[in-house]
Order: sequence, then structure tokens, then C-alpha cells
Amino acid sequence: MGSRYVGRFITHCKYQKGLNDKTIKAYKIDLGQYFTFFGGKVEKDGLTRFIEHLHRSYKPKTVKRKIATLKAFVNYLYFEDLIRHNPFSKIKTAFKQPLILPKTISLNEISRILRSAYARLGHAGSEYRRKAVMRDIAILELLFATGARVSEVCSLKAEGINISTGYIRIYGKGSRERAIQIENKDVIKALLDYEKAFLGAIAATGYFFINKLNARISEQSVRLMVKKYAKMAKLGKKVTPHMFRHSFATLLLEEDVDIRYIQRILGHSSITTTQIYTHVSTAKQKEILAAKHPRNKIMIAS
Repeated sequence: MGSRYVGRFITHCKYQKGLNDKTIKAYKIDLGQYFTFFGGKVEKDGLTRFIEHLHRSYKPKTVKRKIATLKAFVNYLYFEDLIRHNPFSKIKTAFKQPLILPKTISLNEISRILRSAYARLGHAGSEYRRKAVMRDIAILELLFATGARVSEVCSLKAEGINISTGYIRIYGKGSRERAIQIENKDVIKALLDYEKAFLGAIAATGYFFINKLNARISEQSVRLMVKKYAKMAKLGKKVTPHMFRHSFATLLLEEDVDIRYIQRILGHSSITTTQIYTHVSTAKQKEILAAKHPRNKIMIAS
């Protein structure tokens, strides 16, 4: 019976592997779904049928994540000698995922979003509203300055950022830590202005970005905030915080920054993940050559 060990596995993931709350929540959902589907056993037949069910019901990216959850759980059971054999050793789980290019926004569109936020700051009617917009600007600037995930920005601790030196310490997926340096003076000023305005709340909570309840700002709040400024900028499209990350990587690649540097800045464990941006860059190259190639100016008389 494998279901009885889910609690032990979750505790192991949380306290020994140091996985974040979002991953823990996903593990609980995925394992609960499996045991609801097939009962309490962990065996080849049930896993095979459940994987077939996943392929029929979900998109490839979701299927991949749910299979990874099951593999992690089964590996734990096997390592702890709670099962005699690992059923995944005889199950083929590899499948080809369709290539989905990351959605980006152009530098001009990012500029329009930032200008909308700064314009709103200039027309803030009260001190409360002014402080809120200062926070929005600091978050928007940091998203684009670092290419950090929205969860990483929201989880940024006060001790993890030294604005005077431009040094930021980010904890990413799998509890991997990385340092990012900020050199742009406008970004540093936005962070300093925000820190000064929220100094007391930051010290009290330990988190750098604070909501109106003086608690850690949520990912959903940032998503809604980005959506608001995109609408103010009249972009006419859905914009998410993750698109700042994709644009950050793509624009650096177009500036001939080595992809290995981009990999480290983004916190990707594998260069394969970062290489998705080369496809976006290739699409950009096609657009540039179609519109700007000097051969377009040569006319051959017929």
C-alpha cells in the first residue's frame, strides 16, 4: 500500500529536500489524484493506466510534471525499502513534447508599461497611493532587470538584497540559490525609493515586497498589477510577469550575450531549458532579414 506513505514523503520533500510550498502543493494534488484514480497501490499496471489517462486528459507539460511527481514518490518508496521493486524501471514514460515558443513582449511594450507606472506615480493623490505605486514600479523594474520568476520576486527576503551594491540573492526552483547584480541607476533608485517608504514593514515581516496588510505580497497580486499597467499602456494584449522573464532572456540573446550566462542568470539547471530562447531569436532574425536586408533595395530590371 503506497498511499499511507504520502505524508512521510511530503515531510521528506519539505524538510530534507527543501522544496518550496508551490512544489509541495503540486505533489499533494498529483499523488491525491493518482490514489483516487487507482486506490492505495503503487504498481506497474496502475501507473501505466494512470499515465494513459493523463495523456488523454492534460496538455504535455502538465503530463510531464505529474509523471515526475509519481517518479519522485516511487523513488522515495524504493530508496526507503518500502517497496521491493521500482515499477517505473519497466514503464516507458518518455514522449515528445511539442515545441511551444515562450511569449514575449517587445522592448517598446516594456517601456510603455514602465512609463505608465511612472506617470501614475506623478499623479498619485495621496501618500498611501504614492507608496503603492512606488512598490509597483520597484516590482516591474526588478522583474525586467533580473528576469526573475514572479514567485522569486515575491519571496525575496530583506537580507537577500543590498541595494547600495546592487546585489540580489534569489532562491529558485529546487532551493537553488543564485546572485544577480543590478547596474542600472534607474532600477536602483526605484528600489531605494520603495525601501525607504516601506522600511518599517520590511523590517517587521522580513520580506522585501509588502502588501497593504503589511505581509508578503502574493504572486496573484503581482499578476493583477502587471495586467493593470499593461491595460493603462494600451497594449491590447494579455501580459504576465513571466513574459518579462522571457523578454529579458530573448533581448539579451539578441545582444549577443552568451547563452551560458543567460542560463546562470535565469537559474536554469540545464542549458537545454535556456535554448528555447534561441528559437525566439531565430524568429526575430527572420523578421529583421525580411524587413531590413539591403538586398530589398536592389531592383533588377526585367
